[in-house]
Amino acid sequence: MERQQGRIVKALGGFYYVEAEGSLLECRARGLFRRQETSPLVGDLAVVEPTGEGTGYVVELLPRKNALVRPPLANLDQLFLVCSVFDPAPNLFVLDKLIAVAEHKGIAPLIVFTKTDLTEGTELSALYREAGFPVFEVSSLTGEGVGPVKAALTGRLSAFCGNSGVGKSSLLNCIDPRLALPTADISRKLGRGRHTTRHVQLYHVEGGLVADTPGFSSMELERYEVILKDELQECFREFAPYREKCRFTGCSHTREKGCAVLEAVTRGEIAPSRHESYTALYEAAKNIREWELKRTAGREARP
Repeated sequence: MERQQGRIVKALGGFYYVEAEGSLLECRARGLFRRQETSPLVGDLAVVEPTGEGTGYVVELLPRKNALVRPPLANLDQLFLVCSVFDPAPNLFVLDKLIAVAEHKGIAPLIVFTKTDLTEGTELSALYREAGFPVFEVSSLTGEGVGPVKAALTGRLSAFCGNSGVGKSSLLNCIDPRLALPTADISRKLGRGRHTTRHVQLYHVEGGLVADTPGFSSMELERYEVILKDELQECFREFAPYREKCRFTGCSHTREKGCAVLEAVTRGEIAPSRHESYTALYEAAKNIREWELKRTAGREARP
């Protein structure tokens, strides 16, 4: 049978489900990917070789514009970074790390504050809007604020990312009830959500493709996504107008006298919490060893 080109929309148990020419094929990957030290990802554009009765083999992956290890996705246009304003309490460091990873990968970050029926998220929203990000405030319980999120999905390949319990699946169900994604209450003992999403899958929603992904922690982010200290400042977009005004070249923007970024923080033009996150990430990045970079590159090839 003739080869076809399509997109991988689900990966589960060693099988890759590829939408190609109006049908869904259940595929295995050819052994050549192991030799190339890579692995197909959900979101990949792939060439498949049908074998009949809805099955086939993935024989080639087309070039990716980006890829994430966790969640294991490729070719994303945008990441909806979901953070609850209450229960669980917002963790701004985790949110800032997620934003930095998206910026580093060339994926547009959009920020969603959920559970606004429980408490207001106005101050948080203002903080990130002033930093230059699209921000949405939503309540999946009442449906308030969901419309603008829905509109932003059109024609894009998107993922919803955030810690467990922040309401990603609930939000997607509110956007499109036909999805009927499983949800779970917050674990009172642990203070976080139970994992309810067991694999990554793309869904057709509002003229775009959306991935619901398992919740993940800051520990996993540190483990899987590495940003070098010299590249980190470019992942904080509000630093851009000030970086070239620093007194010294090679300024780390952490403690130097005459640093224009630090002066902007003092004047309130850059949020102190954002700079604190940057400094913490910078200090961690200083300790990254070359073998860690190689290990991370291997994980990206073989999530």
